[in-house]
Amino acid sequence: MFDLTTASVIYCLVVAALFLCLGIFHDRRDHARFEEERRKTTFHCVRCDHVYSTRGNVDAAACPSCGHENGRLIF
Repeated sequence: MFDLTTASVIYCLVVAALFLCLGIFHDRRDHARFEEERRKTTFHCVRCDHVYSTRGNVDAAACPSCGHENGRLIF
């Protein structure tokens, strides 16, 4: 059906396409993980002077040291 040269070229193209798809998949997955880790909100406790952060975009969070509810820092 195919001679050896044609089959080799088709095989190389299929393997190259597979590696390209895997590379794109892993790049998108790593970017999503990075964005999730990067999205943090920073807080400063007015009671115990502790600086902490939480994931996500929240306006208030309890201090992990003393439990006081604090508003987010705005730079």
